[in-house]
Amino acid sequence: MDKDLQSVQEARSLLIAAHDAWTKFEHFTEDQVERILLEMSKVAIANAEPLAKLAVEETGYGTVEHKTLKNLFCADDVYRAIRPMKTVGIVNEDTEKKVFEVASPIGVIAAIIPSTNPTSTAIYKALIALKGRNVIVFSPHPSATRCINETSRLLAESAERAGAPRGVISCMTMPAMEGTQELMKHRLTSLILATGGTGLVRAAYSAGKPAYGVGPGNAPAFIERTANVKKAVHDVISGKTFDNGVLCSSENSVVVDAPIADDVRREFQAQGGYFMNAAEMDAVAKALVSPQRLPNPALVGKSAVLIAEKCGVRVPADTRVLLAPLDGVGRDYPLSIEKLCPVLSYYVVKDWREGCERCKQILRYGGMGHTMSIHSQNDQVILEFGLHKPAFRIVVNSPTTHGSIGLSTGLDPSMTLGCGGYGGNITSDNISPRHLLNVKRLAYEIAPVTSTRPSENAENLSKTALPKAPAAAVSGPGIAAGQLGRRIDEFLASRGYVAPAKTTPAPQTEKAAPLSKPLDFVCEEDVRQAMRQGRKLVVGERTIVTPAARDLAEQHRLFVTADWPR
Repeated sequence: MDKDLQSVQEARSLLIAAHDAWTKFEHFTEDQVERILLEMSKVAIANAEPLAKLAVEETGYGTVEHKTLKNLFCADDVYRAIRPMKTVGIVNEDTEKKVFEVASPIGVIAAIIPSTNPTSTAIYKALIALKGRNVIVFSPHPSATRCINETSRLLAESAERAGAPRGVISCMTMPAMEGTQELMKHRLTSLILATGGTGLVRAAYSAGKPAYGVGPGNAPAFIERTANVKKAVHDVISGKTFDNGVLCSSENSVVVDAPIADDVRREFQAQGGYFMNAAEMDAVAKALVSPQRLPNPALVGKSAVLIAEKCGVRVPADTRVLLAPLDGVGRDYPLSIEKLCPVLSYYVVKDWREGCERCKQILRYGGMGHTMSIHSQNDQVILEFGLHKPAFRIVVNSPTTHGSIGLSTGLDPSMTLGCGGYGGNITSDNISPRHLLNVKRLAYEIAPVTSTRPSENAENLSKTALPKAPAAAVSGPGIAAGQLGRRIDEFLASRGYVAPAKTTPAPQTEKAAPLSKPLDFVCEEDVRQAMRQGRKLVVGERTIVTPAARDLAEQHRLFVTADWPR
């Protein structure tokens, strides 16, 4: 059988197994999900370095040290960030509008994993998928199949040990474009998480499924005249050399304010920067940039010294980044593209306004909506950049690489960064479990609806067809607790349920009287009334309790359990 046919068949088999697992997993409780994620996090932390070594050996991209840090970031930082998120049951309540939001999993997620950040991306996507009670099937980049499959195996085994159904995490072993297309388009696939090249992301968006894809980065870094020059240069070099620049949010250009240009140039040289002359830039451009204006895979993720050697450029042994002073952006300036290695284009501008325009030009040339940074102590200039730049992550006084993914900033920790409408993406967010949930909304009537009889004339119909809500519903403080309770009782009675009378169990005991009848519904205001009146609340296994009510009642030990079955 041809490899492409084998790949298609494997995709189908994995999806069938994944969907079978999901029909069980979607009913798991929050505690069950958390036990699974904790075990996955522990295993990923324990194997962070071995997986990093395997990734570097297989792909040739980046460094073991930094890939280990990325694995730990996903296994620990991402896990800790998503742990408190409510993704099971009632996740939000608006007692004033009487709307309750209920989390519902999306289903089977097809995840495309790149070769540049293979193991860390797999860890991250598995955690955010299972947090929402989804299952996930990986399609690995062909040049990173072994390390991604090993990551998948470790995560799947740890999840199953913690009680997950077999098949919640799986990975294709025979990746081919035909198999990946089948994975994305199959009827059992509910959503696509695509990280990879522009062509693959476009294929994901055209698969006929909801998809989260990301665009290229080409992030500029502007060093404004009030910046701490030493720290700014340190940050740019740290971001550009982290894993040899393979993260799409790493700095690709430096834009420098003219009054500090000399100081910045000296600081770059002091910290391992090498400024190329015209002949050297031409040699690097010919080797690094393809006719399609894409970086040469043979040089992606390599060190500055190795790139210089391959291009016939002699540099000091301690060189960390190569800098190319350019006069413009676009096809006539090949090194102005996203480079995915420690090569930076370098511009000098007369002031922040010109710097603002230069950054826009760079972003428009392959980085729209992604990321940029500004190094400045001038809050007004920083605000101007925040208001007007076509980037959805503007990192202030920190490396773009670390800041964009939430490693050095307060952004959601993530390895998938949306570029919004500017970049042709559905969202501008850092992708998290919130994006992998459907949310049901349980909405009670708060404004009675009036209607007209069919026999009434058109004039009366036009006057009454769109009744106005009572003023209190629009501008007042909300519905009083007593009125809300009566409305809920009326709602239940209209459907054949008789709302129980609230009784006051003896406050000194936590066991209900033998004939106490449990309440049907408890909200936060019920708990607060019980606290004020010094009484307990009788609940049963079918009582609906909102999350806020449960937290408050358990804190004050107000719940007692009915002794007789419903």
